Amino acid sequence: MADTVSWRTLDQLEPKGKKILLRADLNVPVKAGEITDLTRIERLLPTIRELADKGGRVIVVSHFDRPKGKIVPEMSLGPISTALGQQLGHDVRFVPDCIGQVAADAVAGMKDGDVVVLENTRFHAGEEENDPVLSQNLAVLADVYVNDAFSAAHRAHASTEGVAHLLPSFAGRLMEIELKALDAALENPERPVGAIVGGAKVSTKLELLENLLEKVDMLAVGGAMANTFLAAKGYDVGKSLKEEDMLDTARAIMLKAEAVGCDLVLPVDVVIAEDFMAGAPTQVVSVDAIPADWMALDAGPKTVEMLTEKLSGLKTLVWNGPLGVFEMPPFDEGTNRLARAAAELTKEGKLKTVAGGGDTVSALRHAGVLHDMSYVSTAGGAFLEWLEGKVLPGVVLLRETIRDAFPL
Repeated sequence: MADTVSWRTLDQLEPKGKKILLRADLNVPVKAGEITDLTRIERLLPTIRELADKGGRVIVVSHFDRPKGKIVPEMSLGPISTALGQQLGHDVRFVPDCIGQVAADAVAGMKDGDVVVLENTRFHAGEEENDPVLSQNLAVLADVYVNDAFSAAHRAHASTEGVAHLLPSFAGRLMEIELKALDAALENPERPVGAIVGGAKVSTKLELLENLLEKVDMLAVGGAMANTFLAAKGYDVGKSLKEEDMLDTARAIMLKAEAVGCDLVLPVDVVIAEDFMAGAPTQVVSVDAIPADWMALDAGPKTVEMLTEKLSGLKTLVWNGPLGVFEMPPFDEGTNRLARAAAELTKEGKLKTVAGGGDTVSALRHAGVLHDMSYVSTAGGAFLEWLEGKVLPGVVLLRETIRDAFPL
């Protein structure tokens, strides 16, 4: 993104008496009407508490699910605003629209320290279209804008990008933490820096791999992606998942790694099975000895030992994607062992670990080390796009040099 970019944060904002439009991410997982993971709500609390405690009038806006511009009662933020109030320990009023008279009246009735949650922004088609009219209708509700939704920052939507052109804009505490963690991971890392990239397909991680090659000293490839690289090197990977049309691309990546001096690490042994099922009989074999009708489903013990040794020589680690089919024992063992090794080095102060992506978060939770890493991003797509070197629309407008145009 930038060398030592300065972002406007809550340190530059005096909240008292101000109407603050806070872009949050309340898109939490819900099953049978119950929130199954409160992480996104919990991570939002420090920003809301700080703004409210300092006398700000906090107007929370967020999307939820994919109503596609229509009012879908099951996708209302009403129940989630109730959960937010419970976690906050503070009265939170829910407003059944995010713009218009009902929103204006609710905001007009706010006092210093009050918190309201407006209805799902995606109930309006203009949200995902970044409609300037919707952006303006949101902006008129507030004096300033605070973005605390890094997880939605890769989308140029009305509530993430459009409104930031219209109000003095600041990064919330969660956004600030995320930006600092990513800066420490790739932009200004303590070296040597390494990356672990796993997943099913090279094609979905191609931009990520190419960007990381330029920035890291060691790049370990795991998951089914590794099968494609092994096949590109001439190994027979049996029935293992691989992308035949990406073999030339994999070879090009390996050549580029060599040219830029990046240590590209592939498995040396794998855990294989004849059937893709939990509890299937397994074998551990060298990558040059995979039987024709077997498939590789996890990194083997020698690979994990090799990677653990490489971690001990790093100062910074970026992790995106598991080493194997971690959801299905016994093919979770490689990811579990390496995750625990990384966590131990982190706790000892020897390694800074920044991880993210949906499967990565789940894998680290499964390994029991989710809270032992330096920082784990729940941002999903935004985290991946940052690692790919892309400019995030919801972030760039928080740069201090840009926002200095707004007098406060």
